[in-house]
Amino acid sequence: MVHIKLDPSIVKPLHEANPMMVSYNVEFTEVTGGTFWKEFTPGQIAGTEPFQLDLSSGDFMEIQKGMMQYYPPVDLYNSRIRKLAKAFGPAWIRVSGTWATKTYYDFDGTTGGVAPEGFDSVLTKEQWIGVLDFVRAVGGKLLVSVSNCEGIHAAHEPWVPTEAEKLFGFSKGYGVPIEAAEFMNEPNMMATSGGPKGYTAADFARDQDIFFAWVRANYPECQLVGPCGNAETSEDAKAKTGGIAKLFSLATAEDLLNGTKEPLDIYSYHAYNGISERLAPMLPHMHWDPENVTSEEYLNSQIDSAVRTIPTKEKYCPGGEIWVTESGDAGAGGNTWASTYLDVLRTLNELGGFSKATRGVIFHNTLASSDYGFLKHGSFEPRPNYFAVLLWNTLMGTTVYDCGIPVEEGAHVFCQSRKDGKEGVAYIAINNSKTEVTTVELCKDAVRYTLDGGDSMRSTVMYLNGKPLTLGENDELPELVGEPVSAGTVELAPGSCTFFVM
Repeated sequence: MVHIKLDPSIVKPLHEANPMMVSYNVEFTEVTGGTFWKEFTPGQIAGTEPFQLDLSSGDFMEIQKGMMQYYPPVDLYNSRIRKLAKAFGPAWIRVSGTWATKTYYDFDGTTGGVAPEGFDSVLTKEQWIGVLDFVRAVGGKLLVSVSNCEGIHAAHEPWVPTEAEKLFGFSKGYGVPIEAAEFMNEPNMMATSGGPKGYTAADFARDQDIFFAWVRANYPECQLVGPCGNAETSEDAKAKTGGIAKLFSLATAEDLLNGTKEPLDIYSYHAYNGISERLAPMLPHMHWDPENVTSEEYLNSQIDSAVRTIPTKEKYCPGGEIWVTESGDAGAGGNTWASTYLDVLRTLNELGGFSKATRGVIFHNTLASSDYGFLKHGSFEPRPNYFAVLLWNTLMGTTVYDCGIPVEEGAHVFCQSRKDGKEGVAYIAINNSKTEVTTVELCKDAVRYTLDGGDSMRSTVMYLNGKPLTLGENDELPELVGEPVSAGTVELAPGSCTFFVM
């Protein structure tokens, strides 16, 4: 049994967290309508029905297509999605994804919905106004990536800002400017990036410089973010993943940034804990069994990525923040349990560990698409991770402390100032043991907020101090009310996550 002591008198301030650290993605394919990962069935989500994949074709791209489905454009005027997004408080909203790389901006309505040669999709003026109105309504800030495909230029030819000017110019004129931009989504995965045929890391470096210089000359208020590749990988992880580099034609951050002349304002990368069941047969060593997703190795993997990234960030963006512009439990749309309480431990551990390790923003992928979305696609019903993050934003302030408690199984403890501005601190204590109770010695009175899945870690409903967190009549959010506890010893049940405000 693990025993920990929460003593606010010994905490040491580390730094100030970005007040918009918790942010999210709205995929470009959601805005225009298009293909995205197929949803899992209720049985697969509950863990009672296995996920099976047909590998008979032997062709990766064909297999991946079979895992997709078409989704119509998201309704960003829906009152529920707006209400729930606004409840988070101010956040960065990233509208990007691989789909963005091959999208034509048809703001004058000339295409009739048919993508011009070299593009795959069309964004209408009305669809983009929907994004801008949403960003304004929820008090957000907008981050985008831009088109970079054969419809704009061949790989050996320099990128030109013809399409980007439409997006930037219209947004600024509408009163919702683009306040941050990455040039291209996941350029390190050249085989699937959507870039021009034969596109290389050197081509990307040339074109990112062109894009950054153009933005600085014309939209100097916009922060420039990059390189938007995947997380730094340990040598051990590289050995485990085998043929992934060959499969995706991976480039490193150094490949993408060496020789660039235009500096980054912010360093960005993507970090998932692994690969979902959808790609597990092809990349078995990148997939985690659900029995292991409360383990130390699993929970610490994203924090390790952040720590490994810091030296690279300092090389190419000294003194800048790190933005994880895509994050979630698993690439390829999330695991079967991504929409359940089981993933809450990972989410809260990432927020606490990342905030302690560095300063920046984490963009959850996504707000309302696929199985890892905060909200269920279509109905916008909030999932456990939504309420976990809402509680984090309600309780945790921006001053980050070293609480003096080493991370170990049963005791992943992080500490920050109180969000209400009152003197004191707020702790998050995650008991990731599946069998052992953790005892906590409170040095002073506190208010306790305990999250769990009730009878099942794979529950699609999360409980706060024993009460289910669900929407009420007229989409009324449940009250996030804690229970007063006196100084002394309390217990944390296996698999629970508890905030203590002292």
